[in-house]
Amino acid sequence: MIDSFKGDYFFLSNFYESKVTYEGITYLNNEAAFQSIKTLDMAERRDFADLDPAAAKKAGRNVSLRKDWEDIKINVMYEICKAKFTQNSDLAKKLMATGDEELVEGNDHDDKIWGKVNGEGANHLGKILMRVREELKNEQV
Repeated sequence: MIDSFKGDYFFLSNFYESKVTYEGITYLNNEAAFQSIKTLDMAERRDFADLDPAAAKKAGRNVSLRKDWEDIKINVMYEICKAKFTQNSDLAKKLMATGDEELVEGNDHDDKIWGKVNGEGANHLGKILMRVREELKNEQV
């Protein structure tokens, strides 16, 4: 099991600096892309393009939140993660190299939605990454 996205596995984190283009905007990292989609205002979204992950996370708390966010956020994360690994072949290879390991976004910042804290949580990010990994494997066949 890979139980945190640090060190050798930091590339799995949304805070890893790797350009990703999503819905016509190129961001410096997945966190910026994800946070930007919280709003339907395209000008607000473009403001996220050049933000580092921490600034994007902070800015995401202050956008005009779209009404359907809670309903779509998991699928948005999937789409952005899929884009990250299909647009960056070096990262796709690294993801594939994790084999069949369970991917758990273990954290100490109390995020039990996207990861796990002390073994508890939904680990949606880990599950999404395992889904993307499986899809990449199937596309190679």
